Amino acid sequence: MMEWQSAQFPREVDLLVIGAGAGGMAAALAASLQGLDVLICEKDAQVGGTTATSAGTLWIPGNRQSREAGFSDSADAARRYMDGLLADPELGRELREVYLAQGPDIIDWFKQRSEVRFRPSGKHPDYQDRDGAAVSGRALAPEPFDGRLLGPAFKDVRPPIPEFMVFSGMMVGKDDIPRLVNRFASPANFLHAARLFLRFVVDRLCYPRGTRLMMGNALVGRLYYSLLQRRVPVLLRTQLKSLIVEEGQVAGALLSRAGQTRSIRARRGVVLATGGFSRSTPLRDVFMRAPVPPDSMAAPGNQGEGVTAAMQIGAQVSGPTHGTGAFWAPVSRTGSGQWAGLFPHLVLDRAKPGLIAVNAAGRRFVNEADSYHHFVEAMFDSDRTVPTIPAWLVCEASFVRRWGLGAIHPGTRDLAAHRRAGCFVVEASLEALAGAARVDTQGLKATVARHNGFAQTGIDEDFGKGRSELNRFNGDPAHKPNPCIGHIGDGPYCAMAVWPADIACSSGLETDVHARVLDKQGEPIAGLYACGNDLASIMRGTYPGPGTTLGPALVFGYLAAQHAAGRTRAA
Repeated sequence: MMEWQSAQFPREVDLLVIGAGAGGMAAALAASLQGLDVLICEKDAQVGGTTATSAGTLWIPGNRQSREAGFSDSADAARRYMDGLLADPELGRELREVYLAQGPDIIDWFKQRSEVRFRPSGKHPDYQDRDGAAVSGRALAPEPFDGRLLGPAFKDVRPPIPEFMVFSGMMVGKDDIPRLVNRFASPANFLHAARLFLRFVVDRLCYPRGTRLMMGNALVGRLYYSLLQRRVPVLLRTQLKSLIVEEGQVAGALLSRAGQTRSIRARRGVVLATGGFSRSTPLRDVFMRAPVPPDSMAAPGNQGEGVTAAMQIGAQVSGPTHGTGAFWAPVSRTGSGQWAGLFPHLVLDRAKPGLIAVNAAGRRFVNEADSYHHFVEAMFDSDRTVPTIPAWLVCEASFVRRWGLGAIHPGTRDLAAHRRAGCFVVEASLEALAGAARVDTQGLKATVARHNGFAQTGIDEDFGKGRSELNRFNGDPAHKPNPCIGHIGDGPYCAMAVWPADIACSSGLETDVHARVLDKQGEPIAGLYACGNDLASIMRGTYPGPGTTLGPALVFGYLAAQHAAGRTRAA
């Protein structure tokens, strides 16, 4: 980390990058690898932003890693799939074509020159069953990273949310969970669990948390380590105030730290990667579809400084017609602290057999096993006629013991400690549960009875739960006849309230294929680039599959650096 001292504070660099999330660090690393003098300025005290708390997955159709693992895919198939998601397939096509054409090569480019490396996720279905959709081969996961390689700089990496760690500091991956829960089921499971715990105990002798980094934390660790290896300075606690424009070109920025404001000139330009405006109420009200939910899973520092600074010099921002302005996930409320106690219900519970989601009428309104984004879109649609914010996830206590629910871990038997201000209720009867959750009693009883009929036939006649590849992937393959539909029996019963929360902006700065920010006439603003969630989603508000935000973040971070360096293609 670089301190703010006049003796070492650079007055001029080739490329100034504002923000140290995945997009900003990728842009800075690519620029450094192409010979530019680079500086990163990050508002927060740690690097990583929202990426650090994410799954870290990249959606890269046609990637080499999956192809070498035996999974087939093509850009043509991905193009058909994305076109089918859009009302107007021509909207943003040029950026998507560049993404499809260059994405796989750019991922390989980083691997060949840095520690930024990915492995195929294998089976990881796209989020909708359409022409061109893939069951396997498009999702890449960052390789786990040993945080000890960072030495003292390990403290600079933003940790995951507390609910994503066990023992108050140990990260586990999705594949670790069943082996930890069933640690006494086999010698292999026990040894795996014992190795993880021993590593964590040793880590805590020297570090504030476990150093076995997984998912988004691994991606952040790899990017940061690669930057440190190249001695790229990262100035923390440094906020963008405004852009410097000279003769129609962005020539640098005014930055603030500890009450002081200084300017840095940038010979090749400025890259905006401040994480979007998820934590800015005024910008949410303008660029997200009403009614705008108050909750966000984005990093607390994502106040929209990049978007605001660009708007001040005439940049074009996509409006609320850009999908719903954000990508969404249902969240339950638990805990406290800077993350406001939000737990995202992504893949671990909603698709498992024996759970339904209901609105205030006690009625189902969605295929519970669909993607988190589409689940929340259904919440919005239902709420127009029946109160559905919050919605309630309803199941038996036996379901929670087996699968967990939100932040309640599998294996939990004593649920009394988890009852929180009406957000999670446990009752002996459906009547009592409906009263505690303030949903219609007769509606809930009728819904459970109808759902139990579906459990017998294996066919969800209302919403088709268990029909899609994604549904079945996240369900229980051992449960028959439908991996996502299970009988809800005699109780006791549980209900957990969930609210919509954005996980990233889809509205943002409009750019060209080189990640150059466009003005209101559609012309590039010289010297100004955007990537990550400052850049308007190239998916135009649709959510094709896992890694919809991080894939473009790395690709367009690279493309910004490539253009600033005067290159025309990955080499």
